[in-house]
Amino acid sequence: MKEWIKRIVDERKRKTGEPLEVKTDGRNCYLYRSTTVWSKEEKKRKKVSKYIGKITEDGIVEGCQRKRSVRSIFEYGNARLLMKVAEEIVPHLRNAFPEDYNEIIAMAIIRVLQSTPIRLIKSRWEKIYLLNEIDASLSPNIVSEKLRFIGANWSAQKEFFEHLVSDSKYLVFDLSSIFSHSENLKLAEKGYNPQHRYLKQVNFALFFSLTHNTPVMMKSMPGSIRDIKALRYAVKEMPLKSTVVVLDTGFASYSIPDLLQEKEMGFVLPLRRNFRLIDYDTKLRGCFIYRGRGINWNKKKVGENYLYLFEDVKLRAEEETTFIEMINEGKRKRDELDGERKKFGKIAILSSLDEGGEQIYLLFKSREEIECVFDVMKNEMENDKCYLSDDDAVRGYFFISFVSLYIYFRILDLLRQNDLIGKTSVNELLFELSKVYLIYYSDNQKRLSEIPRKVEMLDKTLK
Repeated sequence: MKEWIKRIVDERKRKTGEPLEVKTDGRNCYLYRSTTVWSKEEKKRKKVSKYIGKITEDGIVEGCQRKRSVRSIFEYGNARLLMKVAEEIVPHLRNAFPEDYNEIIAMAIIRVLQSTPIRLIKSRWEKIYLLNEIDASLSPNIVSEKLRFIGANWSAQKEFFEHLVSDSKYLVFDLSSIFSHSENLKLAEKGYNPQHRYLKQVNFALFFSLTHNTPVMMKSMPGSIRDIKALRYAVKEMPLKSTVVVLDTGFASYSIPDLLQEKEMGFVLPLRRNFRLIDYDTKLRGCFIYRGRGINWNKKKVGENYLYLFEDVKLRAEEETTFIEMINEGKRKRDELDGERKKFGKIAILSSLDEGGEQIYLLFKSREEIECVFDVMKNEMENDKCYLSDDDAVRGYFFISFVSLYIYFRILDLLRQNDLIGKTSVNELLFELSKVYLIYYSDNQKRLSEIPRKVEMLDKTLK
């Protein structure tokens, strides 16, 4: 029983001294006067209930006609899996946001289930069984107010992120952005983006744990902040000692190794092809196969770090073919081919780690996970731009999106652990599980609906 219902019933008992009983049809609660009488026919005492009224958050509405309802049906299978995954972070959310953690979990779960605009979150929430388990207020106005409060409390967000980061060894860091035409967002500034569109944007920085295959930190930043500057801010904010951060070529700078080693962090940093540090004449003596592609490699010590040089055999052929086509089209000159040929298919990576080439290459390729995170984020935000009218709301929205992403990637990792990647997606799994309902009957009983065969098979596999 929800706390506010218990409080109202106890207050009524103190005032009247009546024996009371609460009945529910799944969504609404009703109060009855409950007594027992002796039945001569059955020769035993029999309970008799007299209807008093409907229980609301404002009190008891006496005489309010109870709506006729044989049973109520709620989605169960999908919401139960999401809540089971979310339970591991609920204590830390409760510590960080003691008055808002229910709404945070509710909004995050709904956003995993369906890319739902803020104005429709409440109606989607009312279709799942958690409505009767979690006391969350999700009207559009309350959600907007909650987002502003959560967004204004960076200290609480940071406390939550620090817990997630604490046991992560390998992290991927990147920066992305969303465009905004709002005149009220101070975070929205003109800055660099891959599309070379000179528009106002809000940047967001993300740490993704390769140790746990989940995002572990996200922070919104002004749109004018570039990659390297964003990294400087992020490593100062978070306790990252002894972690290894995997970057991309956008962070390639001779100052980055010094910055990270000062923080006692390791790094894997791919370099742009024009870096003078790279010797393309290096003999490649090692080799391995990565996803059906032959990779040649070598490494050498450079100061305190190691320079790895990789050659993707298939990529080398593709780039040479492209270059020859450009010569035929008059875009490049024939005498440039010999100088460029030695760079085709080559990837240079500077790292503090002294490891085998395959290990470093796998860390570098693991960055592909973070691109998936950014794609999901941007698609969701398109639905809610009208609600993100000030900086605090944007920061709060990013945090809710982060929690939903965390839950999403925990389920994705569950599929990976059970060898289901490529066989079913997170969305397909949740769709199949949505076919299992929890049914509330008028006599306070509840039972699961029939379970489809495919759901039974998935349940056995995931165990």
